Amino acid sequence: MTSKITSLLSLLQEDAKLLLTANGVELIKRIGLDTTRQVVLDVLSGKNLRDSTEMLTRQRLITLNTALLDMLVQGEQLQNGFVANLPQIAEQVLKRKQLSKSERWVAQWCLGLTDKASQNVLRDDATLMAEYRRRYESIYEEVISHNLKVYGELSGHLRIGERVVETSWKFMLYLFGAIGAQTLTIRGSEKSLYGKIFERLVLGSLLSILGFQFTGQQGGIRFEKEFWLSSQGEKRESDATALWEAGKGARFDIGFIGRGNPEISLDKVTRFAREVELGRSTWYMATVIIVDRIGKKSKIPELARRVDGDIVQMSLAYWPQEVAQILHRRMDFDHPLVSMERAQIGTYLANAIKSVPLEKFLPATPSGQE
Repeated sequence: MTSKITSLLSLLQEDAKLLLTANGVELIKRIGLDTTRQVVLDVLSGKNLRDSTEMLTRQRLITLNTALLDMLVQGEQLQNGFVANLPQIAEQVLKRKQLSKSERWVAQWCLGLTDKASQNVLRDDATLMAEYRRRYESIYEEVISHNLKVYGELSGHLRIGERVVETSWKFMLYLFGAIGAQTLTIRGSEKSLYGKIFERLVLGSLLSILGFQFTGQQGGIRFEKEFWLSSQGEKRESDATALWEAGKGARFDIGFIGRGNPEISLDKVTRFAREVELGRSTWYMATVIIVDRIGKKSKIPELARRVDGDIVQMSLAYWPQEVAQILHRRMDFDHPLVSMERAQIGTYLANAIKSVPLEKFLPATPSGQE
């Protein structure tokens, strides 16, 4: 018995649905704090964040790739000709109003689209959808005809558990097209997703290792050797504020910004106020901007010094020592890293990261619960 399928999302397994909607905090909890701690240590040791999170992204992609295969198998079992009519089904889904992001994504993937491609190709005009779908189907028919001449017929049966369906060039090519669009979507979303969450984790870990105590709020507990994240300053929001001793502190801004965006780094530097009111005192605040890397010929570091700020590159090995030395120079900060031999830094960071309370640096979930 067959039934008419009107929701592609309903054909996905529950674990795949959770991966589609997961935010940064949920993904961190899913992969575990031990793995997350290793990624943070990698970044503190000068490794690129994207390289360090590649296996996390790959795990999510493989799981979702599998879910798409299962979706086609399940759909074909529930409705005869499901795969052959997949573009039409996806078109009808996308014509509906108030789709969830997950439903929209899955339908787009079945037409080889991402959010960005949909905007560029369809220009947010729903009337262009039918014409795009016809051209999409036509291209696949041309490729299938070519494959039959060059490779011959593709046939056989595919079994997942107790479900068995016939395979064909159309089945495989529609699957490949959906997986390609899915990969582009997930990689694009994770670039922002992991970037934002790891900015907090890396900065919180750095300041903990440097001996500051995380208060979780804007100061006032001891007003010395403490820090908080995402505080609201007088001129703009900084990613962290650390207080060393009476009247001396530092504001931090961190971003995984590449060589192509050096002007953003300078913009961050020039917007910090040098003095702020905390409690009943005026505090001198050093400015430290932490970025991924800056081009060799860039004038940004010199420009930053002119406005009394410092820029640190995470691409340099053991850059936390440079931060410690800046704080030492700016506010008489004292810590073993200031004068530690380079050969000892790796072991020191690896041991220190073990006691960092990573879970405390995670932002609250939408429900307000961790």
